[in-house]
Amino acid sequence: MPRQDGRLPDQIRPLTLKRQFTRASPGSVLVQCGRTLVLCTASVSDRVPAWLEGTARGWITAEYGMLPGSTRPRKPRERGSGADGRSTEIQRLVGRSLRAITDLTALGTRTITVDCDVLDADGGTRTASVTGALVALVDAVRSIEALPDPNRFPLRDSVAAVSVGLVDGHTLLDLDYQEDLAASVDLNVVMTGAGRLVEVQGAGEEATFTERQLSAMLRLARKGTDAIRRQEQKVLGRHWPFAYDA
Repeated sequence: MPRQDGRLPDQIRPLTLKRQFTRASPGSVLVQCGRTLVLCTASVSDRVPAWLEGTARGWITAEYGMLPGSTRPRKPRERGSGADGRSTEIQRLVGRSLRAITDLTALGTRTITVDCDVLDADGGTRTASVTGALVALVDAVRSIEALPDPNRFPLRDSVAAVSVGLVDGHTLLDLDYQEDLAASVDLNVVMTGAGRLVEVQGAGEEATFTERQLSAMLRLARKGTDAIRRQEQKVLGRHWPFAYDA
């Protein structure tokens, strides 16, 4: 099936990760995935949520938002506790994805907050947020000078995310906005570097799908997250903290 940007069905969009994009946060990365742009920043606090006090465990959380000019027409700015349901769902997804690969005891009694702000939306903002969040998180953790055990890095694995969908009967990797609109089935897959699934979000839009189609989509997602992980390792360079090569 020909795609409007010329990609093959199993190709991800051009991916660029600009690390240390801002100065104020110990971890930051500008993610460009096709025409989607997301800024991810990671901040470290020496406090933990009240329900974690006294447990000697840390916490990782995330916030997600789309800036007003990221879509057409303009998206109203989310203020205070006014995050919409979609934003809340996505920031929880990002937080879960990061905690899945973190030893929270090795992190110590501190909180890392990853903020994912969408600058330009052309599909895949949640998956781009997970990918950028991993890079920002690695740099934020490396900035911590007093880990409980300096020889025990808190991150156990990497994580990446990608979308897969069925469009006109064809299985496509890394959907842009127009492909997402046309998809009869849309799947968002979060996977660790070791190939373990963190989360699979999938649904049919006035359609159903078979186990065989699901398996095919998951195989394609694995190919996509492998490609993304190689980009994560490339941008982190000597700071890539995992024993395996991407």
